[in-house]
Amino acid sequence: MNDKPIRVLLVDDDEDDYILTREWFGEFQVAGCELSWIASYEAGKDAIAHHHHDVYLVDYRLGINNGLELLREAIANGCSSPIILLTGQGDREIDLEAMKAGAADYLEKNQLNAPLLERSIRYAMERQQTEQKIRQQAALLDIATDAIFVHDIDDPVLFWNKAAESLYGWTKAEAIGKKTQELWHENNEPLLQIAFQHLMEHGSWEGELHQRTKSGQEIIVESRWTLVQNFGNTTQSILVVNTDITQKKQLEAQFLRAQRLESIGTLSSGIAHDLNNVLAPIMMTAQLLESQMHDERSRRLLPILISNAKRGASLVNQVLSFTRGLEGERTLLQIRHLIIEIQQVIKETFPKSIEVSSQISSNLWTVSGDATQLHQVLMNLCVNARDAMPDGGKLKILAENLFIDENYAKMNIDAEVGSYIIITVIDTGMGITAEILDRIFEPFFTTKETGKGTGLGLSTVMGIIKSHNGFIKVDSKPGNGSKFQVYLPAQEITATIEAVEQTLPQGNGELILVVDDEPTIRDITKTSLESHNYQAITACDGIEALALYVENQDKISLVLTDMVMPSMDGMTTIRTLQKINPKVKIIAVSGLATTNKVNAARDAGVKAFLAKPYTANQLLQTINAVQSQD
Repeated sequence: MNDKPIRVLLVDDDEDDYILTREWFGEFQVAGCELSWIASYEAGKDAIAHHHHDVYLVDYRLGINNGLELLREAIANGCSSPIILLTGQGDREIDLEAMKAGAADYLEKNQLNAPLLERSIRYAMERQQTEQKIRQQAALLDIATDAIFVHDIDDPVLFWNKAAESLYGWTKAEAIGKKTQELWHENNEPLLQIAFQHLMEHGSWEGELHQRTKSGQEIIVESRWTLVQNFGNTTQSILVVNTDITQKKQLEAQFLRAQRLESIGTLSSGIAHDLNNVLAPIMMTAQLLESQMHDERSRRLLPILISNAKRGASLVNQVLSFTRGLEGERTLLQIRHLIIEIQQVIKETFPKSIEVSSQISSNLWTVSGDATQLHQVLMNLCVNARDAMPDGGKLKILAENLFIDENYAKMNIDAEVGSYIIITVIDTGMGITAEILDRIFEPFFTTKETGKGTGLGLSTVMGIIKSHNGFIKVDSKPGNGSKFQVYLPAQEITATIEAVEQTLPQGNGELILVVDDEPTIRDITKTSLESHNYQAITACDGIEALALYVENQDKISLVLTDMVMPSMDGMTTIRTLQKINPKVKIIAVSGLATTNKVNAARDAGVKAFLAKPYTANQLLQTINAVQSQD
């Protein structure tokens, strides 16, 4: 208690009772109480409304009214000071009603004396201060961002803060009195039993819990339990502080996935380099054999070999484009050829229970894009369609022209006025729910089992389409299949003649220096050049290449050098050759044609860059283009 006097107001219509009460106040052993008196119900009501007193003594009998009515009205109007009701002898029902209505205490007049009155007033004031402190603490707990609640040892909830309402979706009124198992489901029941046992032995416990909110949302909380003595009317209870770490755990999982992908990217880059070195001689050898072998069986098998080697090279490039951010060169493409190729792959590899068809507009426009990346987009959409039809179904690929006008563009935020090609992939599979449909393009989101999907397929599709200045729309309902529509900006140019293999350019006896540490690539490149009227000499590394160039500088027309070699790498070889002859014509070759590597080679004055594996046609076309330059 502080030194400030306690201001007490007596509301009683009997002046004799007031005089007696005043005398009792004079007998208080502890000074500091000031008594005021009001004789009517209305005056008492008005005085209480002004909140000028610390304690109110209200007689039950107040003329035609009574003190219980005054008590109820005062509390309803926000009176926070304690009110003590004075009653007659044996009015037990009134006393009980007073306590239910919020009275701090009740005193029977016939038993009243100075010590009893003082104790009652002191108790009421101390209780008020305690309750005020509890309210302040509760207000602070409501400000806290952690879910804080208290429950009995037998589990009914006693306290529930606002953060708990936000996290679990249960209001305070709904939660109080319920058992925690009614408010959420804990996935690991044995862990709860261990936690409770540890709490009872040590007084505290902390750990991670996986729970489900009122709406069914799965959450992960960092939970801290403390054994509390004498909370409210309970001798023992449990204080729980739960921090929502769901997003943190998801970010950790994504970070770990990203780390794994980075490791895979580093590994795949090295593997891709070796695979390209393996595929390059296969492709060139097959093309040489194709021009030299004329029996029917060879003419039937060699195109298959060449086609699959090219497909292998394309797959390697797709891996690189994802793991290393390889930027392919944009060229004018006829989407028809991509769809036909995809359809052939599907018919060879998809289950026979899936019926595949396509419908391509006869006057389909062209697009400016990267063939490998767009191939990846279509292949990904088709594979997803296949996975949505485990028992078989129909897969259809459509391609048509569309001119988007201002009205359409205003209705679709991703669209701009202009010409587009729409590629539509339709399946009759299980379809996608609305909840999942909103998340399918999120990185790492997948509905497939662990080990069967990374959640990167559709996010990669979205990235590629956006990099081509296009957009994608999805329409799907559970049980009614799915329809993915890819919109790509188009050039209003149609291809009326199917693509045919061009005549390979021939040399005029020029000498080419081929530098590569792979013997098979050196040999097949030399053979290919000599088969098309070039001469060739080879070097296994940069040091040997420099020696050969110094010896044959006047004869060598062009140098074809790998970028990754032992002893002396490609860039060092190129710079040294340029010091010997600033006008030397060089074509750089690599199985890892990253953007940085291409730019570095071009900055060094390299005339062209050839990515492994390359075909004889690509090799000869590139040499022809470089030699045509001044």
